Amino acid sequence: MNLKNKNIKELETVCQDIRNEILRVVSKNGGHLSSTLGATEIIVAMHKVFDIKKDPFIFDVSHQSYAHKLLTGRWEEFDTLREFNGLCGYTKPSENDADYFVAGHSSTSISLGVGAAKAIAIKGEQESRIPVVMIGDGSMTAGMVYEALNELGDRKYPMVIILNDNEMSIAKPIGAISRMLSSAMASPFYQRFKKTTESFVDNFGEGAHYIAKRMEESLKLITPGLMFEEMGINYIGPVDGHNIEQLIDILETAKKMGLPVIVHAQTLKGKGYTIAEGKEEKWHGVGPFDLDSGSSSKKSTSKSATQIYTEALLKLCETNDKIVGATAAMPTGTGLTALLEKYPDRFWDVAIAEQHAVTSMSALAKEGFKPFCTIYSTFLQRGFDQVIHDTCLMDLPVVFALDRAGIVGEDGETHQGAFDISFLRAIPNITLFAPRDEKSFHHAMAFASTYEHPCSLRYPRGSFKETPLVESTPFVLAKSQLLQSSESDILLIGYGQGVGRAYETAKLLDEKVSIVDLRFVKPLDEEMLREMAKKHKKWFVFSDSAKMGGVGSAILEFLAKDKILDVQVTSFEYEDCFITHGNTTLIEESLGLLPEQLALKIKS
Repeated sequence: MNLKNKNIKELETVCQDIRNEILRVVSKNGGHLSSTLGATEIIVAMHKVFDIKKDPFIFDVSHQSYAHKLLTGRWEEFDTLREFNGLCGYTKPSENDADYFVAGHSSTSISLGVGAAKAIAIKGEQESRIPVVMIGDGSMTAGMVYEALNELGDRKYPMVIILNDNEMSIAKPIGAISRMLSSAMASPFYQRFKKTTESFVDNFGEGAHYIAKRMEESLKLITPGLMFEEMGINYIGPVDGHNIEQLIDILETAKKMGLPVIVHAQTLKGKGYTIAEGKEEKWHGVGPFDLDSGSSSKKSTSKSATQIYTEALLKLCETNDKIVGATAAMPTGTGLTALLEKYPDRFWDVAIAEQHAVTSMSALAKEGFKPFCTIYSTFLQRGFDQVIHDTCLMDLPVVFALDRAGIVGEDGETHQGAFDISFLRAIPNITLFAPRDEKSFHHAMAFASTYEHPCSLRYPRGSFKETPLVESTPFVLAKSQLLQSSESDILLIGYGQGVGRAYETAKLLDEKVSIVDLRFVKPLDEEMLREMAKKHKKWFVFSDSAKMGGVGSAILEFLAKDKILDVQVTSFEYEDCFITHGNTTLIEESLGLLPEQLALKIKS
């Protein structure tokens, strides 16, 4: 959609049309809502002022980029948002050239902008191209942002950074004086005056330059931009992020400055949909819902693994005051909200700072506490070095509770919890285990709470696949559980959620087969595996994880070590690829992982 010739009134209409379309589709498909509604005017202004065909448009996390998708030729496809083979919920260059970079994890945008600015400078294109970055205030809590700002302030590459402050967590404006000064600093007159004054004062020596600088700093002390200015980044704001005319004027000014500029825009989450307006976290990401009432369209009757985790941890905390914990900006998603409320001195939301979460919990472990570091599987990737350097190297008893392990569905490639087994299994001192149902989850938590070394347990998004197999027994280090015994040559080995899939597959086979709940992938139950190797020569591995370096790999390594050469192992883990977004069942079908498909493979 070309906005260049549209007037303010027409642009306001475009914003309303975009909001209506976002609400219609997200209420049907689910997705990110409050932040993307709040960012609508900013994105429209970006498309009005900058050239999407030349300027890199870089969105942090990019869950707020729905308006950008609608403005770049995807209106007709928008109905397929987050559906299998449909539009991705994040920016994706393979989907559309207007998407500069894949983005699903936070705080990468300014680094990308700096890299793009360097390339533009090397190519000699600074007169015709400029990176424009949009980042939310939540993403400003991650250290990577300040690494990028530190270099940008030194190198002074031209770049416009729009800080979408929808929580007012960076700074609050101080009344009418702040608004007046912010508007003045954004004006072309002020920017010209500033450059002229600097040149003029330079002719009068250090004394005059010092006085002029102190006068300017005195004005900035009552605005929130001092921190950025001290880093060498020009600052404009706060500005009304829903005033399209003001946004366009300020972005035009920032674009012409030829320097790095932060435009601080304050917005309202959920703008335009009264039910979602404000700071309620539940409207950040939603499933399908009724537009009139705001109530969820899907009512789950099964208890989620996250709920079980919360209940188990609360119960452990009642009798063990050494248990502490942290999450990285996902208290609701990880189930820690109840812990934060009941034990505010023992549980912390450390913001989007997974590295800090891991290292700070490691120090608590050294002081004699028992930390539960509760993070999505995909986000622990961001703290990998800290797991090695600050936890495992010191052999500290931190528990990594990994929510959303396996396929997470509509969030897609950047969020699938496929790799935690592969990257954690290579680290010395760490123990990896997984529950298969509610009872075994409580047993796993009890084991974790007293274990004196680093450990990690993983569990799925949503509910476990419950089975009528024998009841779980307490967890013992490196001990599996035989759930079903048979004389068949076939053995099904399940790990975590894979146990339920193994059982569902077993029901479709022509004969009764043996089923083992592996429980521990590091260390393995070698005694059980040796016994199984005597009875069964065809092993099939079920685990919601990457095949490379995964559960099957661990078993094959053991068989090679013990020179057990007559056992054939087939792993039904994920192939070496990034897994797309969409309905989980449809994804599993595309990967050939539904029980019906697996049963046919075993029979063949």
